[in-house]
Amino acid sequence: MAWLLFAPFWLLAQELSPIVKYNSGNYNAGNQNWMIAQDADKFMFFANNEGLLEFNGSAWTLYPSPNETIIRSVKVVGDRIYTGCYMEFGYWTRQPNKQLQYHSLSSGIKNQIKDDEQFWNILGYDQWVIFQSLDRIHIYDTQTKKFSVIAPKNGVLKAFQADTAIYYQVPNDGLYEIENGAPKRVSNHPAANHKIVNIFSNDDGLLVLTQNHGFFSLIDGVFAPQQSDANRELANSSVYSAEQLSDNGFAIGTVSNGVFVLSADGQLRYHITQDKGLSNNTVLSVFEDADHNVWMGLDNGINCLNLRSPIRSYTDKTGFLGTVYASLLHDGKLYIGTNQGLFCKTYHSNEPFQFIAHTKGQVWSLFEHQGTVFCGHDSGTFVVTGATASPIFSASGTWGFVTVPGRKDLLMQGNYYGLSVLQNVGGQWKFRNKIDKFDYSAKHFALTDDREVYISHEYKGVFRFKLDENFAVCSDLTTLKNPQKGKNASLVQFDGRVYYASKNGIYVLDQVSKTFQKHAALSAVFEQDEYTTGKLIVDGSNKLWTFSKNYIHYFTLSKISNALKKNTIPIPMSLTGSLSGYENISQLSNSTYLIGTTDGYYTIKLSDLRPGHNRVSITGVTTNKIEEKPVNATIQADGDFAYNDNNVTIGFTVPEYHKYLYTEYQYLLEGLQDQWSHWSARATANFKNLPAGDYVFRVRARTADADPKNMATYRFTIRKPWYATNLAWLVYGILALVLAGYIHRAYKKYYREKEQKLIDENNLLLEIKELESEQRLMKLQNEQLSSDVDSKNRELAVSTMSLMKKNELLALIKDDLKRAPANHDDKSIKSVIKSINESISGDNSWTIFKDAFNSADNDFLKIVKQSHPSLTPNDLRLCAYLRLNLSSKEIAPLLNISVRSVEVKRYRLRKKMDLPHETSVVDYILSI
Repeated sequence: MAWLLFAPFWLLAQELSPIVKYNSGNYNAGNQNWMIAQDADKFMFFANNEGLLEFNGSAWTLYPSPNETIIRSVKVVGDRIYTGCYMEFGYWTRQPNKQLQYHSLSSGIKNQIKDDEQFWNILGYDQWVIFQSLDRIHIYDTQTKKFSVIAPKNGVLKAFQADTAIYYQVPNDGLYEIENGAPKRVSNHPAANHKIVNIFSNDDGLLVLTQNHGFFSLIDGVFAPQQSDANRELANSSVYSAEQLSDNGFAIGTVSNGVFVLSADGQLRYHITQDKGLSNNTVLSVFEDADHNVWMGLDNGINCLNLRSPIRSYTDKTGFLGTVYASLLHDGKLYIGTNQGLFCKTYHSNEPFQFIAHTKGQVWSLFEHQGTVFCGHDSGTFVVTGATASPIFSASGTWGFVTVPGRKDLLMQGNYYGLSVLQNVGGQWKFRNKIDKFDYSAKHFALTDDREVYISHEYKGVFRFKLDENFAVCSDLTTLKNPQKGKNASLVQFDGRVYYASKNGIYVLDQVSKTFQKHAALSAVFEQDEYTTGKLIVDGSNKLWTFSKNYIHYFTLSKISNALKKNTIPIPMSLTGSLSGYENISQLSNSTYLIGTTDGYYTIKLSDLRPGHNRVSITGVTTNKIEEKPVNATIQADGDFAYNDNNVTIGFTVPEYHKYLYTEYQYLLEGLQDQWSHWSARATANFKNLPAGDYVFRVRARTADADPKNMATYRFTIRKPWYATNLAWLVYGILALVLAGYIHRAYKKYYREKEQKLIDENNLLLEIKELESEQRLMKLQNEQLSSDVDSKNRELAVSTMSLMKKNELLALIKDDLKRAPANHDDKSIKSVIKSINESISGDNSWTIFKDAFNSADNDFLKIVKQSHPSLTPNDLRLCAYLRLNLSSKEIAPLLNISVRSVEVKRYRLRKKMDLPHETSVVDYILSI
């Protein structure tokens, strides 16, 4: 304990370990965090106002408290996470889906819990778990599942664990130890009644940290205050939480004075407050994790102090320094060039930076040559000696400097308006001359051994020209077509060769062809959208530095070949705060480098920068149907998901909590992909609308360019839909057979019907042919009948004409007899005339005609009679003659009447038939 008595009190307050800050907006929970724990998987747990807060390095998960009250305490014991809150305590276990499930212990002893009791602390000792409230201590035996209670009359301030002992403090009654399940007073010393924050064990006894009186040693029940500057500083603060670190140092949280970090020998390493990087000055809880990070649960947020990080940062909260553009360590002084001017301080001291007079304004570069420090400034060039700066050139702003090969007395500088030469005359550096015939800005330039100058101009490209032997005049000024100009491009000389970098890659000058050739190995650092700046820097140990979006790279010369060896520092630009295009780095020692930022700088110790050995693990698998909430799936066994649960999200992580270590992930889903994804910092993989099948998900992680340490695997199956299962295919097969049988029968029936149809059609054709034959026969018969009718008509006409001729002849004979002389025998003549009259008017001629007429004209007379019943036989006879289309003159002899009488008969016939006036009686008779 002597370290606390005699340790000096000094503090490097400016350069601090990195602090990772998480606010309530990051973790979506309450502001206050009362206690912290970590499990075997390196997942962090916080007793938060809103519940149990889990952080796996990539994602935050909040588990609401079981009774919706503030969780005050958390402790990991084995595979259980014990928590305590208002009138409730229990433990959480990890489910197969990686989610936590709560199991209440207090519900079985409700009668033993005092009203309004809150559980502020949890300790683990062997098989027992101790839950401490301000009223009593509940001891839970994890083997017997039974409770025992220690209930001091005055209550309990706090319980502590020191090695194998459990202590607790009773207000105004001293310090007690639990021994064999019963209380035993350790000390009732007045100091034992100071509020104790924590108790630690050491070789001599116990070390007790109080809230307002600092450290005390406790040996054999006697309290002795520690006398040290550190202890006095603590005594002036209200200590609320404390943790002994793995290096035997201490992290001590206060109510309003931030956190103190003490080393094992008593030195105050850090006193970090809100103005020096903390999110809040009230530190409610302190915890050191497995990687020696110090977590702080604050009154407003969570901070993680990377105590053993090889990176230290200086942050200028006041704006006094400004943005750092250049730095240099010379003769024990650290020089910082910023947009505010030039500053310096003694390296490794706690003194503040001192402004160097007459340097107000923008500093672009710092350069050491032959023991002299040169400052490139917006107003010109300064020579810096100690804490003073003397101007030696003021005609133009100065960008930077390069040495002149073979001339130790000369130095070339790049200015706003060209190049100029400085010369050492009698130990004093002075401006010698400006390079004639070149007046462009020379921000980045290189001078080769053969006096060729290459200059990178951001807006015009790369210039090349030749200098004369006196370094006064340029000639053969040329603008190169390749490489092309680019934003934030730069040009440097490294190992005797000229390099140029832009968004198109990094190029190296071929001294033979005098052309720039793309360097494949160097250009690879800008692949995969890594380019942000082409700034190249060569440090004093002959390393070539370049910066990308997520990394800082440096190249060293190989000891065996001429190849460049790449080294990668996994620090993304978003964390460093460097100004793009004006990145700067300088060597402070053999392995320590300083990098300027927009609000200060940080240092890196390369020898301690080793990638961690953390392993990647799968943290959860969720599936969901379209437009439905995700469901957590088990990851302890192969996944088996329904066909429509085919939107799968897989989370994974490396529990790495360093601010400047950049972890990347790469995954492959066998069954869907045949190539690994690009390296990415994203810790989830989403797969949408996966088809049915078997899948194997593999993920690996890396830090910087280190090989992945392991590969996490998860297998799952997307089941086929019911209509695509084997049973469904069997049913489909049966249905197909039934359908095939049905189709076979249908086709068979169809072809039978078709065959029958063809037979019927053939029969019909035969019938049609028979009908056609019958029609042809009937036609022939009709033609024959028509011929017979015509023949009969001709016979009728012949017989009618014969009858007409006969009657006409008889009429002539009769007329001749009537004209005979009277001397003839009148009686005989009369007898002959009578016979003639009987022959002309006899019915036998009409009957013969009638029969012939009916035979020829299909009972025309019957039809006429039926249509006109009033017609007399003589009328029918007239109709028959009119049917034959005989004229009145031809009809008169047949009726043995005059032509006039025939016309009269025709008129009467019209009347009897009741024919219209316009209808011809002959036409009517012919139409019947």
